Amino acid sequence: MSLHHSGRGRLGLAIGALGASALLLAGCAGGGGDTTDDGGDASGEPLIVGTTETITSIDPAGSYDNGSFAVMNQIYPFLLNSVYGTAEVTPDIAESAEFTSPTEYTVKLKEGLKFANGNDLTASDVKFSFDRQTAIADENGPSSLLGNLESTEAVDDTTVVFTLKSGNDQTWEQILSSPAAPIVDEDVFSADSVTADADIVAGKPFAGQYVIDSYKVNELISYSPYADYQGNLGAAENAGVTVKYYTDASNMKLDVEGGDIDVAFRSFSATDIDDLSTNDAVKIVDGPGGEIRYIVFNFDTMPFGATTPEADAAKSLAVRQAAADLIDREAISKDVFKGTYTPLYSYVPQGLTGANEALKGLYGDGNGGPDADKAAARLEEAGVATPVTLNLQYAGDRYGPSSGDEYAAIKSQLEETGLFTVNLAQTEWGQYSKDRVADAYPEYQLGWFPDYSDADNYLRPFFAADNFLANHYENTEVQDLISTQLTETDAATREEDLGQIQDLVAADLSTLPMLQGAQIAVVGAAVEGTTLDGSFKFRYAPIHK
Repeated sequence: MSLHHSGRGRLGLAIGALGASALLLAGCAGGGGDTTDDGGDASGEPLIVGTTETITSIDPAGSYDNGSFAVMNQIYPFLLNSVYGTAEVTPDIAESAEFTSPTEYTVKLKEGLKFANGNDLTASDVKFSFDRQTAIADENGPSSLLGNLESTEAVDDTTVVFTLKSGNDQTWEQILSSPAAPIVDEDVFSADSVTADADIVAGKPFAGQYVIDSYKVNELISYSPYADYQGNLGAAENAGVTVKYYTDASNMKLDVEGGDIDVAFRSFSATDIDDLSTNDAVKIVDGPGGEIRYIVFNFDTMPFGATTPEADAAKSLAVRQAAADLIDREAISKDVFKGTYTPLYSYVPQGLTGANEALKGLYGDGNGGPDADKAAARLEEAGVATPVTLNLQYAGDRYGPSSGDEYAAIKSQLEETGLFTVNLAQTEWGQYSKDRVADAYPEYQLGWFPDYSDADNYLRPFFAADNFLANHYENTEVQDLISTQLTETDAATREEDLGQIQDLVAADLSTLPMLQGAQIAVVGAAVEGTTLDGSFKFRYAPIHK
């Protein structure tokens, strides 16, 4: 990715040297830091981490967002996981894991596994963890990732067999390290409903690298290393971590500059990052991206949507297409994000196998820029009276302090031709996550932090049947291709299938992709071990002073 403004700081120079394809595949240096910043010996001191992320639920069945998963990564074990610096998954609390037939995946657990509460961790807990995900199927949960799972069987205390609906699943091992796959204690969690955070903390069902000592949701969490962790990531290199949750990124910036916190991870504005990159008291650590930002259209409630009084599928499509014609991603990248996010013209970020730029030729001027005449012609041909009113919702507390400027720019681009009137509104994430799946928002902002490094993770959760968007989009050809690519063993054929899915969805515009970005952390000058890699998991254990 490149920065398009003058007077770039050290971060700008570092990121400017990367192409978009490299962004997803390897980390880069920035402001004196690097992707795996691991020089020096650990002192064992406790650390303070700051974030503006918010937690929906620390029950793996009850949330599918980065703020919640950031907690789960520290406290729950996984059957498979990726070691620091790589996206490749290997056995974690599993002794072995392999396909024993095209539709059967057999896992052998390590002996003597225990939760922090003293309960044994057995194959029964593994079966329980996956059964409850699919049974609860919470609208804000990750159960869609388990769409190919037929059943889970605990053969004995240490043996689990997963039976898949379709054989040769090319993503199954990655899914076992995803938000759908933390292993939980069947004596603490409910089998058929989301368990409250307070009950989880009190029950201490932890067997990851840390246990939670104290918990005040979206304010303060204190962790201490779990001495009996037996996974493949190793022991924590610090004496514990306190995570402080900020509602204002400017306060987090002041605290990391002043040494009051050791690490700040998500989310600073682009201006803050540029400023911090010239400060010798801190280091900028950046790594592979994968994050995308996009607008979701609710096919029921958007203008001319299926449940509106003026329902008309052709007019509804014309509205989506006209909006796509008017968006100037390059301007938003440059003016709002100063190049820390780059234009995205399809559903899979550049750098991943199978990514294309399906929207680039279909909309606007055909080269990524806007075209007001094309937008006007689409609406006129469909018989749509202008201006069209869009009620566009965004969540600045979830997607960073630049969201306000981002959506002000989108509003301006859509309105300046007179074709649209845009009513912007902002909602706090806790309410937002409930409202969006209850058809409260005709058009709304979402972002995506990937679960694993494969194009499938940008397609199946969005466009398969019963997807987490819950925006009433259905295309059976897309759904069939999603199932086909999942089990396609020929790499070239699978890549063709992935491209066709993107082409079909680009024509329908279930969502409007906007931008893709990198992972960025800001750490104190004496802090080492901050690792941002293609697993897209931020772990506290390797960080030390």
